[in-house]
Amino acid sequence: MGTANSLRYAVSASFTAEPLRGSLEFWGRQLGEPVEIVFAPYNQPLQTLLDPSSVFGQNQHGMNVLLVRLEDLAQFDHQDLSAIEANARHLIEEVRAAPPRFHVPLLFVLCPPSPEARPLHDRMRLWIAQEFTDAPGLQLLSDEEIAALYPVADFHCTEGERLGRIPYSQAYFTALGTAIARRADALLRPPYKVIAVDCDNTLWQGICGEDGPDGVMLDPPRRALHELLIEQRDAGMLLVMASKNNEQDVLDTFAAHPDWPLQPRHFASWRLNWDAKPGNLASLAEELSLGLDSFIFVDDNPKETAEVTEGAPEVLALTLPEDVSRIPTFLHHVWAFDHAIVTDEDRQRNTYYEQSREFGRAQRQAATLNEFMAGLNLQVQVEPLTPERLSRAAQLTQRTNQFNLTTVRRTEAELRNLEVYTVQASDRFGDYGVIGDVIVSANDGALDVDTFLLSCRALGRGVEFRVLHHLADLAAARGLSKLLLRFSPTKKNQPAWQFLQNLGAKEQADFVIDAAAARRAEWQAPQTVAPVAKVKRVSTARRDVDYGRIAAEFATVEQISRAISLSHRAVQVFEGNDIERRLAAIWSELLEKPVRRADNFFDLGGHSLLVVLLILRIKEEFGVALPVDDVYSGTLTLEDLARTIEMHQLGALDPDEYHALLAEIEGLSDEEVRALLAEEQSSGAAD
Repeated sequence: MGTANSLRYAVSASFTAEPLRGSLEFWGRQLGEPVEIVFAPYNQPLQTLLDPSSVFGQNQHGMNVLLVRLEDLAQFDHQDLSAIEANARHLIEEVRAAPPRFHVPLLFVLCPPSPEARPLHDRMRLWIAQEFTDAPGLQLLSDEEIAALYPVADFHCTEGERLGRIPYSQAYFTALGTAIARRADALLRPPYKVIAVDCDNTLWQGICGEDGPDGVMLDPPRRALHELLIEQRDAGMLLVMASKNNEQDVLDTFAAHPDWPLQPRHFASWRLNWDAKPGNLASLAEELSLGLDSFIFVDDNPKETAEVTEGAPEVLALTLPEDVSRIPTFLHHVWAFDHAIVTDEDRQRNTYYEQSREFGRAQRQAATLNEFMAGLNLQVQVEPLTPERLSRAAQLTQRTNQFNLTTVRRTEAELRNLEVYTVQASDRFGDYGVIGDVIVSANDGALDVDTFLLSCRALGRGVEFRVLHHLADLAAARGLSKLLLRFSPTKKNQPAWQFLQNLGAKEQADFVIDAAAARRAEWQAPQTVAPVAKVKRVSTARRDVDYGRIAAEFATVEQISRAISLSHRAVQVFEGNDIERRLAAIWSELLEKPVRRADNFFDLGGHSLLVVLLILRIKEEFGVALPVDDVYSGTLTLEDLARTIEMHQLGALDPDEYHALLAEIEGLSDEEVRALLAEEQSSGAAD
């Protein structure tokens, strides 16, 4: 049962999807995020999308997940290709129209087909992908992506399809649930912004200060790291180096290898010295005007990553595998590198950073700050939110900490239902793109500014005053005489507090200013102001997730399945033989409670769907295909079912004969058993 803070997965599928529950709950535990999973009625994707009272419409915190296997869209005739295609087009049309009705993101999962439906699936997959390219509020997860991350060789389950419309093996449901949890994590967690890397034996094999620039080499595993870092940079991450080296040795090493993918020009900054890495990372964070909790640090040396974890616990420190051949797989499964959404601003972030550095150099060279600002040629546009800027606007609420009056985080779905304006700025150094949001409403004669935030790359230019003037004009146009600027102090929003102090605020609380006074307010050279007071508040920091452990220990479906099974066995207090213990783990997982040998499956909450799942799990675990009648009994206990499984394994077809033989054996004394075995062995030798 979920709590008010649970992340809710609302799931609607064109097939029976309940086997997802175990893997989604497992990942909730790994990510430190309580989860609740609710399922819509079987094969009702359209109804779930359209009904405001459905599990999708009622989901307030989490993700809506729509699982579709195309052939299911012609439920009574999977061979009617024209009907499948027509229904698929109608469904996708409704999917594209759905996000404004929901409070949470919608994930559409295109699930793999049966072998017979593969040609249709492959033909329509490209069209579906194209339909999602300009669809704000939607996420697409294809079977190809799932297979690339978590391959399962034999995923189709003919018996499950026949018994309960369960088309996939439990292994594939584990892969499917893991891919869904991974996408939700990328979409909903606070984003990382900087990757800091060590040099020797991390960026290359060898020690440049000892082996010399020409003596180090780039082996295939570390080349994979170079390529990943380039991809991350293209997706908007800043790259920096933090390494214990002489700076010139590192620069000479790059110069000696101009064919390497990574070069110094790709790094926003570096600290190449013999100082402690936690201090160097803190210095880099200050230079970039970013928090340490937005940093990922990569090193080959576990001692160095341990020191970073100890000295800068906000940083996610990743230790590369000692077996370098495992580095590519490890990197492939670091969830912290995933980007659910990449905006145009993300792709230009490194360009924007260069513009900011040029801005800073010119500012320092100017005779006076006022003279510099007068020649800045600042242009600011404040415009109503448009669909193409929705992803960026939501991203800004998630990323922005310094100039953010309230630090309220919002999803795309939430922004759709609010009056939002985006801020775009440019000056003589370049165009900075969309760098801010404001959210407003009318409230008791005032324009209530619920959110006012600007990206850190816009600070120091006076953009905030241009936005304030626009808000004053907006208030006047609506006949409102005041602006109510909401403010919640945090550890990081000192620039926002300084802005309010420049307007006359004395207390760290919501601030009211006359619209006319706001219209006259102008930028002025910064003065020394009181810092934001330390406040007690609920932490909004990222969850403490060990992404390195996930990458090292849960990179395959086999590893994940084993961990899920062990997690249920760990809580299972059970005395019995091997078959009974293994069967008890399956019962415990399906029924979500401990079990005993004498327990009855149905008395513990079993039902027809769980019976089907139980039969499928028994086949996977024991290699025994039980008839439904062997399980669907109101008096069946775990002990009875274990004996039935053992009987099938032994090939005994008559239960009465089996039980009689078992009773006879149990009635023998130890001496009689030894004599019987000796007789059997001598008989075998004679043969």
